[in-house]
Amino acid sequence: MRHPSLFGARAAYVSLALVVAAGAAACGPKDNDAGGSGGSGGDSTPHKGGTLTVLNSEPQSDFDPARLYTSGGGNVPSLVFRTLTTRNRENGAAGAEVVPDLATDTGRPSKNATVWTYTLKAGLKYEDGTPITAADIKYGIERSFAPELSGGAPYLRDWLTGAADYQGPYKDKKGLSAIETPDDRTIVFHLNKPEGEFPYLATQTQFAPVPEAKDTGTEYEQHPVSSGPYQVVKNENDGEHLVLERNPHWSADTDAERKAYPDTIEVKSGLDASVINQRLSASQGADAAAVTTDTNLGPAELAKVTGDKELAARVGTGHFGYTNYIAFNPKVKPFDNAKVRQAIAYAVDRSSVINAAGGSALAEPATTFLPAQKSFGHTPYDPFPAGDTGNAAKAKALLKEAGYPDGLTVTLTHDNAQNFRTSPEIATAIQDALKKAGITVELKGLEDNTYSDTVQNVKTEPGFFLAAWGADWPSGGPFLAPIFDGRQIVEDGANYNSAQLDDASVNNEIDAINKLTDLDAAAARWGALDKKIGARALTVPLFHPVYKRLVGKDIRNVVISDWTGVLDISQVAVK
Repeated sequence: MRHPSLFGARAAYVSLALVVAAGAAACGPKDNDAGGSGGSGGDSTPHKGGTLTVLNSEPQSDFDPARLYTSGGGNVPSLVFRTLTTRNRENGAAGAEVVPDLATDTGRPSKNATVWTYTLKAGLKYEDGTPITAADIKYGIERSFAPELSGGAPYLRDWLTGAADYQGPYKDKKGLSAIETPDDRTIVFHLNKPEGEFPYLATQTQFAPVPEAKDTGTEYEQHPVSSGPYQVVKNENDGEHLVLERNPHWSADTDAERKAYPDTIEVKSGLDASVINQRLSASQGADAAAVTTDTNLGPAELAKVTGDKELAARVGTGHFGYTNYIAFNPKVKPFDNAKVRQAIAYAVDRSSVINAAGGSALAEPATTFLPAQKSFGHTPYDPFPAGDTGNAAKAKALLKEAGYPDGLTVTLTHDNAQNFRTSPEIATAIQDALKKAGITVELKGLEDNTYSDTVQNVKTEPGFFLAAWGADWPSGGPFLAPIFDGRQIVEDGANYNSAQLDDASVNNEIDAINKLTDLDAAAARWGALDKKIGARALTVPLFHPVYKRLVGKDIRNVVISDWTGVLDISQVAVK
């Protein structure tokens, strides 16, 4: 995905921890009482008050709405930054819907979805009591174009008319003519092409209002002006230690999504994952009212937790829209031969891959590129059905047809990072399975940064490597277009279209779906396109991750949606 984490950028190869940090897409909790206490005994009804502690591995760095790359506004960021739209804060599939936030609706399209108009709710205020205006949202977007505030999602530069070369308000005071603010409560966006999913984009933090008079440039992250239920009172070591307290001018009357139960939220980062899970498990002192927004249970920890009834009741389960897969570069032999790619698809033993990824509790087998959630338009299909353990005989037959009756030797490039996604364990499982089909796989492990640089560069991209992709929002668009739209092939930069597919029929269908403002109709079309592309064996989907996270024993109101896949911090109570 782009960020991830939750996330964000097209960090298609970022660590799993990052991917889940920002919030992306998920299923409701399956082994705890969804929306319930998360603890045991006592009054499970959520109440206002108390301090919520957040224990994280990664710091909440670049805490500036212009610089954050999130899905649905992120988790901790969405406590401070409200946006035109936001994710529906509900369990399960309902949570994959986009709903109004600062705006009165999710946007009114016209001119074939190239113009979008929003009206702000009445009575919106910042933490200092001054009113939030449409001009503030326009300015917040414009400052996200400033080179010194880079890092956010790239869509606005691509979508807004005349925005491709804009350098932000510090260098160009004229601003973006593609954004109009005819009055304090109206904002109009002019796009250079139809984008029916603009309401999803409007959940990104770049749509948070920023008062120009309070903008301190690169220092703004130290004390961004809050439009949400909490304000920043402390930001140490670039987000390693954050303290949030109530924004006295936030009103629940204008915000139906955020519950804002705790009085204070303290975020402590830079912790080892095992330490976080130990502290949540023990739930001593302040840790009894603690959660994590970026740390999963690992296989060993999960085995221990599963055997403890009290701990098991404090585990939330979610599915972020994420796919781990084998990528092919058909410009490299022998992967230019479709039958070789098909043979590999038949030979893969997904059961062994699942075990390598931590077991069936942490990974689910995938035969579709789109994640198995309705909002993505998931359409079940398996173009190369080989069961759970692969079909070596079918693979050998295809290799013979391809001109390799005695098998062949190939190199599989993987990441040396122990991330259970693109790491040695997964590569070894594939190596063992393909050996049964007469394919000798030589493994080539690269260090994390080198790996990303190598596989994302069209000049150095190998023919056969492990990859992953996560959702910027729960739809097929940001899943299929970056990977299969020929116009998104990047010759001199980070390229994610590993097959370098540039097919007019695929490109045209992407354009046709983007015109749709009926998101259910669009989802069906994305699913059909996924099936069409899948038959070409340009990738081999392996598995979709499952997220398992502990919460402290005093945590109440656990909500996990099909958008983020992780606990929604805006819903949590500690009393």
